[in-house]
Amino acid sequence: MLAILCSGQGHQHPAMFALTAEAPEAADIFAAATQALDGRDPRQMVRDVDDAAIHTNGVSQILCCTQALAAFALLRPSLGSKLVLAGYSVGELASWGCAGLFSPQATLALAKTRAAVMDDASGPADGLGFVGGLDRKAVEALCRCHDAAIAIVNPNDVFVVGGAIENVAALCAAALAAGAARVGRLKVSVASHTPRLAAAAPRFRKALDAAAPTPRLAPGLRLFSGIDGSAVLSIPGGLDKLAAQICQTIDWAGCLDACVEVGVDTILELGPGNALATMAANAYPGINARALDDFRSLIGVEAWLAKAEA
Repeated sequence: MLAILCSGQGHQHPAMFALTAEAPEAADIFAAATQALDGRDPRQMVRDVDDAAIHTNGVSQILCCTQALAAFALLRPSLGSKLVLAGYSVGELASWGCAGLFSPQATLALAKTRAAVMDDASGPADGLGFVGGLDRKAVEALCRCHDAAIAIVNPNDVFVVGGAIENVAALCAAALAAGAARVGRLKVSVASHTPRLAAAAPRFRKALDAAAPTPRLAPGLRLFSGIDGSAVLSIPGGLDKLAAQICQTIDWAGCLDACVEVGVDTILELGPGNALATMAANAYPGINARALDDFRSLIGVEAWLAKAEA
């Protein structure tokens, strides 16, 4: 079984739309993204502006959703009827769009709203970092000491942590002293998935309702919630979790576990980047995991999918 993973922020790059930019199937998606970006075409934007500009919260959330929706629109005929969908951070919103629960236009408008309410709730110097090589109990203790919180639980004892940047930096330094294998700063300018954004979640929940999602998933599709790795069985319940993950820890390790438990043996990450495919391959060496960014053409992606499903 194939799982499609929609990426989160942090890996935007100038060539992120190389395989999708000229495809007629994605034209309406890029038009909607241009509207969400106040008239700036995302295909031109990623090539022309500096790295910092495409990593601002309001831009990056739209870019990541655009990439997922455009790639999915092109590949959908090659993906078969049975499919698992999951998304990392803002990628979870993109996964709802790929699942057909929101139109591409609504998904991108929601990405813009999500970024805006998060920016409103965030402190002026908030952000995310990561700690690898310590167990969860140790990272939670460091978070308590440094007024931070675990934002995302990744496989193999890798944790994203969020808070005021000075606190995240102090936590990372303390983690190294405690024996962490690696630490670092992420290119995200809000403390996503931590209680610092509690005010944003109810505002986004209202926006989700106003967007009038489709009342049920299409047959053959499975969609997982990032907050706990559970299947979305009720659209209202799934929307509650989609909003709540703005200010609560994401269990991405649990999402990958859930994929494996339902029989996933092939994973394609839509990008930008290949972080999710790499995580999956490292956590489950028996899984055939690739990212769109690994390929030079859509023909190559389709050939790999056909071979994987044979």
